[in-house]
Amino acid sequence: MLGVGIDWAEAFHDIALGTPEKGVIQQFRIEHSPAGVERLITRCLALEDDPAEIRVVLETRHGVLVEALVDAGFVVIPVNPDVVARRRGPARKKDDAEDARICCLLALDRHTPLRQLIPHGEIAGELRAIARDDERAARDHVRLLNRLRADLQITYPAALVLAAGDLGTPTVLRLLERWPTQPELAKATREELVGFARASRHGWPERFAERVTTALAAPALPVRAHLVRAKAAGIRLAATQLLALHEARRSWERRMAELLLGGPRTGRDRTVTDPDPEKAFPGGEIYLSMPGLGDRLAARVAGEIGDHIHQYETPNALQCYAGSAPVTRRSGKSDFVVARRLAHNHHLGDAVHQWAFCSLTASAWAREFYDEKITAGKSHHAALRALSNRWLEILWHCLTKGIPYDETTHQANRNRALGHAA
Repeated sequence: MLGVGIDWAEAFHDIALGTPEKGVIQQFRIEHSPAGVERLITRCLALEDDPAEIRVVLETRHGVLVEALVDAGFVVIPVNPDVVARRRGPARKKDDAEDARICCLLALDRHTPLRQLIPHGEIAGELRAIARDDERAARDHVRLLNRLRADLQITYPAALVLAAGDLGTPTVLRLLERWPTQPELAKATREELVGFARASRHGWPERFAERVTTALAAPALPVRAHLVRAKAAGIRLAATQLLALHEARRSWERRMAELLLGGPRTGRDRTVTDPDPEKAFPGGEIYLSMPGLGDRLAARVAGEIGDHIHQYETPNALQCYAGSAPVTRRSGKSDFVVARRLAHNHHLGDAVHQWAFCSLTASAWAREFYDEKITAGKSHHAALRALSNRWLEILWHCLTKGIPYDETTHQANRNRALGHAA
């Protein structure tokens, strides 16, 4: 067996090689380039012929370096940086070469409970990448919308009246992109407004023009002319960016739905007419059968869990990975404490937390479970974490057995279990 420890960086990587008999035997540095990675693989294979006996420990689970090592057949074991930091000694001195040596010693220790990386497949990898981009775009959308609203409050009050609480609609954003100031909008004729509404595919062009006229006639405090001139370009830029984000997220949603079920959705009922199982995410229909999971949220949860559900040996393994499983602490005479788990996949944790909230209106037992936690004195987020923990257990059983979720069946099982407990 050959142990490999890597302290990775953007431009270069520190490497430590070792064997169980001699410990660390070589330390060197390679550049982050095809030649450097090939040099690492060649030196490893020169010391160990079998790639499956080469264990690599490093502090990341993503990137082209990890993919190259997996493609070479090595056993890649990603670890949390805190695992390495706790082994640096009392001084806690940070040194790249020392961190590579620590990773090498971890790779040589077969008794340390470390989980091997099982990479996502092609469909799961694409689904996870799109879902993460969509999640990031959603945060950017909120940030830009708040900035646009703040600018409109001081320079363009008619736009907020026209939006009527829904500033992010494409029609309003296109209007701000064309007329970024209130004086410019006031100069527009009724024919121009009706033509703009028709070009924007508004359902009632005449009614839209009347709404614009009403918004401009609403009483408002005077606005400084120099502020209007200063904010015009920023308002147009924010509207353009929000429109681009809206179109990108719509295309991502269609692609996520296609990846989950193996074909594009059509018709009013948005069903897949001719699904291709080979192009579908394993268990995609099971994710969509869960109450509270739509295309976007199901893609976020499925992309983070991956297409190898059996890597989570128990429901608790999946719950710990998502951060919903509580951490218990008890020492000596100190009180028993149940704390929130901090080390977890935060993308998955945020997704299942939102899933638990959305399920409150889609599942009767979920609402009952949440209300019981609130009555017992739990906070809103603590109750949602407990509910998401329960949903992950149900999801694990459905995925491992290959059956969609059925509310009636689960409610009957839950009532029977509560009756036994009573």
